[in-house]
Amino acid sequence: MRHRIISAALGSVLATLVLTSATRAEKIQIGCTATSDCASAMVAVDEGLFKKHGLDAEMVLIGINSNIPAAILSNSIQIGGPTSTVFLQAADGGLDLVAVSGASIMNKTSNDAVAAFVRNGITITGPQDFKGKKVGAPGIGAFLHVLFVKWLVEKGVDPRSVNFVEVTFPTMADTIKSGGVDAVLTAEPFVTRMTNASLGTVGARYAAELARTEPIIFYAASREWAEKNPETVKKFRAAIAETAPIVNNDREKASAAIAKFTKQPLELVKLTAPNYAEPVLKPEQLAWWIDVMSAQKMLQTKLDLKTLILN
Repeated sequence: MRHRIISAALGSVLATLVLTSATRAEKIQIGCTATSDCASAMVAVDEGLFKKHGLDAEMVLIGINSNIPAAILSNSIQIGGPTSTVFLQAADGGLDLVAVSGASIMNKTSNDAVAAFVRNGITITGPQDFKGKKVGAPGIGAFLHVLFVKWLVEKGVDPRSVNFVEVTFPTMADTIKSGGVDAVLTAEPFVTRMTNASLGTVGARYAAELARTEPIIFYAASREWAEKNPETVKKFRAAIAETAPIVNNDREKASAAIAKFTKQPLELVKLTAPNYAEPVLKPEQLAWWIDVMSAQKMLQTKLDLKTLILN
């Protein structure tokens, strides 16, 4: 009798442990910079959609986008939001990363929000005026930097005549104010924030002039981690797909999540729509970026588009 009671008790404990293990949310960390491009992940955290799909997700603020691949490979984060350019350059350099879901794409709204913001005392009337200037970018080789170089080339300006340095989004206002750079490549809400603080003026709306529709940022992981955790990736994708319509159609929820993560004033974030969330990512969408980066001699190998996106 005693043996049966002990066996029953052990069985109950084991059943409880199995149930707890099965229902426990898988913990992942998602790294992004202080922009709205990862708004789908921000909203999924705030609205409990990651939890709904069985994930205990935490957002991690990364200062410079080009640091994201290293953070992924060191397992400081499991999923990150590198720009298309940072991702492709990392893959070209031999880092075994794979895209697991789309995040944001360029459209008129996002393109209009991008600017080369110029400090007081510097006059920019056209692309030629950037020659000899010190320009801060949120990551050399990152999205805003590569687009700006593309714009300079199209306008007949040699990018080598511009001195590029890295400046994180949160420090741009202070760097402009101190005169540490002549201009910064930035986007909303930072443009409005610096304009309202009378730190300078918009020198160029270069993304609007280029008018592209390719991906800005997508979510990536190490191939090893993604292949070892297919169910986690599946849950992540499901949450992002469910959240994208909220980002695109509910300004209140999107703005609240973005302000919370980026630590920007809510009223300032509300002034600009978040970059358009698009969870679907196709190989051909990266072809334009590869052409642009190859022209800028940023890529040394021939990348296989089909292997860069996890099936």
